[in-house]
Amino acid sequence: MKTAITAKLKLNTTPEQFKALRATQLTYRDALNSVSQYAFEHGKMSNAVRLQEGTYDEIRLRFHLPSQMACSVPRQVGAIYKALWTKVKSNAQARKAGKTKKRYKGLDKAPTFISPTLTYQYKKDYTFKKEQRVSVLTLEGRLVVPYTGYDKHVALIQRGAEIGASKLWYDKPKKQFYLLVSLEVETPDPIPETHKQVIGVDVGMRYLAVTATMQGDCTFHADISTVAKSHHYARLRKRLQKKGTRSAIRRLIALSGRERRLKQNTNHVVSKRIIQAYQESLIGLEHLTDIRERTTRRKGKKASTKQRKANRTFSKWSFAELHSMIAYKALLNKSMAIKVDANYTSQACPRCGHTCKENRPHKGLLFVCQNCQYTLHADLVGARNIAMRTLLIRQDWIGTGVLSVRPDVSDDEAKAARLQRYAELRWSSDTSPRL
Repeated sequence: MKTAITAKLKLNTTPEQFKALRATQLTYRDALNSVSQYAFEHGKMSNAVRLQEGTYDEIRLRFHLPSQMACSVPRQVGAIYKALWTKVKSNAQARKAGKTKKRYKGLDKAPTFISPTLTYQYKKDYTFKKEQRVSVLTLEGRLVVPYTGYDKHVALIQRGAEIGASKLWYDKPKKQFYLLVSLEVETPDPIPETHKQVIGVDVGMRYLAVTATMQGDCTFHADISTVAKSHHYARLRKRLQKKGTRSAIRRLIALSGRERRLKQNTNHVVSKRIIQAYQESLIGLEHLTDIRERTTRRKGKKASTKQRKANRTFSKWSFAELHSMIAYKALLNKSMAIKVDANYTSQACPRCGHTCKENRPHKGLLFVCQNCQYTLHADLVGARNIAMRTLLIRQDWIGTGVLSVRPDVSDDEAKAARLQRYAELRWSSDTSPRL
């Protein structure tokens, strides 16, 4: 099977090359905004073929973009409009079902492209040369630019990785160009026999990740500084938004990027530690889709300060990013991550199976079973329940030869049957065979 990764290459440009790349980026952005306005005026069109037929000649004559870039512009605009139409339809369904009263306003006006990032197609807009050089297309023709990057990524580019499209990204504070290249790396097809142990990973707010094995080993991954800095940025953002000046807005943009990079780096560190600690393992992750909608507190003027703070904290929870990092790094290290049901993982007793909300007093970090008085850290209980469910999926995989990577939560009967099987699971760190 193939695993997709992104290689970040630093372009070492001369002043002349820098000006040519910057001019190409800004012209590409202007073309995107022009096509976006055309699509909005023609019924909010999302069909890339029709957009290309209606705007290709104007892009070539007005913006003087090369032919392949002129094809990429309507394709990118069409993808944005498709995503917006999907949100409009899902919002209409939610309003009809009474789940929300707000109307999605993403298509009330033409989307505006602010970022000057442009897309290059491999072997058409850019190609790799020898001695770590890359040829990229600009308004002034081809430029051959030397690049540097992570040694493993450079080795994959030079030896055998399947190269796809790339994005020319400009780091404005550092005044530096980067080429973000998508790579597909061939990894061996997973089979049950290749995974020596089963791991359960519980992600949360207080502890970013808690892991548990079937042998009783566990690790806690916490980063208090990330939470403290997130609260600091929230307080600072509130003051800057209240001020509302142009310099305050510029400061807000810088803060948002800094906070995003901080969380991304923390997730990279945590996922790398988990993968390196458990080689050749089957890693279970919770299926947490729509968890924010299920856990949101009261909003608006009726909400208390504590409820608004809780909503803000949950909205910044980057569990999906952490899950994706664990998944792709696992495949590159002979492991594999799968999704399991997240229902009652922190409320079910792993020893006796008793499940109720009272097992977690005040929704804290202490788990006390009301049936057998089993006491443990609540996040560790969740990790152990995830590990047992992952082991059950592995046993089904061995028996049937079919791996259910993600549970089908749309079928109520199938979900009820799975939860009944989970209720019969019992935790025991003694894995020796019994007579």
